[in-house]
Amino acid sequence: MAAATPATSTGNTKIDGIVQNVAANEPKKLSGLALYSRFAFAGAVCCSVTHGGLTPVDVVKTRIQLDPVTYNRGLIGGFRQVIQNEGAGALLTGAGPTFAGYFLQGAFKFGGYEFFKQQCINNLGYETAANNRTAVYLASSAAAEFFADIALCPLEATRIRLVSEPTFASGLISGFSKIAKTEGFGAFYSGFGPILFKQVPYTMAKFVVYEKVAEQVWKNFLNKETASDGMKTTVNLGSGLIAGFAAAIVSQPADTMLSKINKTKGLPGESTTSRLIKIGKELGLRGSYTGIGARLFMVGTLTAGQFAIYGDIKRMIGAVGGVEIAAA
Repeated sequence: MAAATPATSTGNTKIDGIVQNVAANEPKKLSGLALYSRFAFAGAVCCSVTHGGLTPVDVVKTRIQLDPVTYNRGLIGGFRQVIQNEGAGALLTGAGPTFAGYFLQGAFKFGGYEFFKQQCINNLGYETAANNRTAVYLASSAAAEFFADIALCPLEATRIRLVSEPTFASGLISGFSKIAKTEGFGAFYSGFGPILFKQVPYTMAKFVVYEKVAEQVWKNFLNKETASDGMKTTVNLGSGLIAGFAAAIVSQPADTMLSKINKTKGLPGESTTSRLIKIGKELGLRGSYTGIGARLFMVGTLTAGQFAIYGDIKRMIGAVGGVEIAAA
């Protein structure tokens, strides 16, 4: 008896062979831990590489925020001042905590964003989520950033102390240990409020602007299905750059306050809230945007780099399976 033709067969042996080859070469869609661990890894790498690579810019930006009277010559002038006063090596101050902190934060931020976005879709239904995708982007990014900041805060506190007080410690381990020993574990989270006020609006603006810009590019100018990998990277770069500018402007006041509050420990009995109020009054609106030029350059560059690297790594490690709700 002849074998029955498979239900998926076209009846043509050659065509069936081509279809089977195409299906075999398509990347396998993942789910659960296998998928989200890949998102987290891609996010960890993109954030640690970009933030770590921009450590010199961050050193100068932090000096301008903490001592605007001395460092009053802008970004380029600030570089010259730091090199002249402390040597070129000072530009890498805090590189250790930066790499470590943003590796953890990137994993929670990008992996968490994809996870919470999927949870929103599951709970709302695909159509409702797609129709309200801006709210989904905002809620998902805010939730992801909250958990990311819990991981980042101790290392960010150590980084700022090393940058603001170059003689405080020799590096990440010694700086972390010294703060824990002399000020207690709570000192690592004295800036948790400001870091939330900085990072949550920053991340919300970053993801929603990126998603919206990329959506418009794919909808009106290019076909995502047929675009080359190089073109996809270019779109990620451009969308990320615009998103970075928006995020920097939204979060600049809190970034300045974070630098101030982590520069020195508070007075005995002084709460974090009272310190924030005092710093806010001292700064004023204009003072809170001190160093905005350096930060626009830094955040725009690193956000563009993050989304480009994130997209490339996802393709390389087969992080396929996330649900898209952007308009086609």
